[in-house]
Amino acid sequence: MKFSSHHWQSIEKYLKNDDRCIFPIGCTEQHAYLSLSTDSILAEKISIDAAEPLNIPVLPILNFGHTPLFMDYPGTISLKIETLWNVVEDVINSLSRHGFRRILIVNGHGGNIPVTKFIDEWKSENPEVKIKFHNWWNAERTMLKVKSIDPIASHASWMENFEWTRIKNVVQPENQKPLINFDKLKNSTPEEARKLLGDGSFGGFYQRSEEEMNIIWQTAVEETRELLNTGWEV
Repeated sequence: MKFSSHHWQSIEKYLKNDDRCIFPIGCTEQHAYLSLSTDSILAEKISIDAAEPLNIPVLPILNFGHTPLFMDYPGTISLKIETLWNVVEDVINSLSRHGFRRILIVNGHGGNIPVTKFIDEWKSENPEVKIKFHNWWNAERTMLKVKSIDPIASHASWMENFEWTRIKNVVQPENQKPLINFDKLKNSTPEEARKLLGDGSFGGFYQRSEEEMNIIWQTAVEETRELLNTGWEV
């Protein structure tokens, strides 16, 4: 149930019986040979697929995130973490005003995680609203499934290579790229990060079978859906 497929009267009617919604947030950044919108595409689709049988509304994806490390790759768009939080705060303030009391934020980008400290502060001032922040890609069951298939998986590797994140007519490399030095990357400037990463992948194979990817996707959808149905009293 996408917000964009409904008018305001539909949302008002929905709120008479339910107060849950999903707010997906992503990023626009380099993903080697995959779409610049990979993080946003995945966060939005996970949200829609998880919410569909429950008829829970999903907001339009927030396409920009905090990703200063990749700014030497053309096409990357980075927000200051304070800017990102200001947008997230305005969105949840709007949702709260209209009567949403259980908000699941589905995050597709690691650089957005620092906003959780602001969310915790907001929740302490608005105890009537429950907010969960869900990093779909490293949630427990999803990551266990990824590791069971191939433990070498990371940014812009096979684990993000789905039919919906590929660029048409772009051929994926067949080799397994060695994992990069994460300690060195952590202390890099954007210029140094590009030299270290080259094509942008952190390491691993670039693509695996559709069967394996479907297993991961189904696990991620089910894990996200469970968050919609349980644990709101905490």
